[in-house]
Amino acid sequence: MKDIYQVIKNVRLSEKASLLQEQNNEVVLEVDRFANKLEIKQAVETIFDKKVVKVRTANYDGKVRRKRRSDEGRTASYKKAIVRLADGESLDLI
Repeated sequence: MKDIYQVIKNVRLSEKASLLQEQNNEVVLEVDRFANKLEIKQAVETIFDKKVVKVRTANYDGKVRRKRRSDEGRTASYKKAIVRLADGESLDLI
């Protein structure tokens, strides 16, 4: 099992993430690529002191990007977790 402070890497803020937070009380997080749903749930409950109802995850591969003329690079791959908080719980991210 990983250290819980290394599981959550970043908060993903976007229009869709803010819409999910308003409608479904869900938070979108960027997490460690090898973390499973139980580790993510324990990390959120311990760090933020909130009750978690459900965790959904998705893996994203890096995209190919061009830098100059023909130099190709790749953006980083990441794992995204959508965490649903219990009723009455809220998380202020901004």
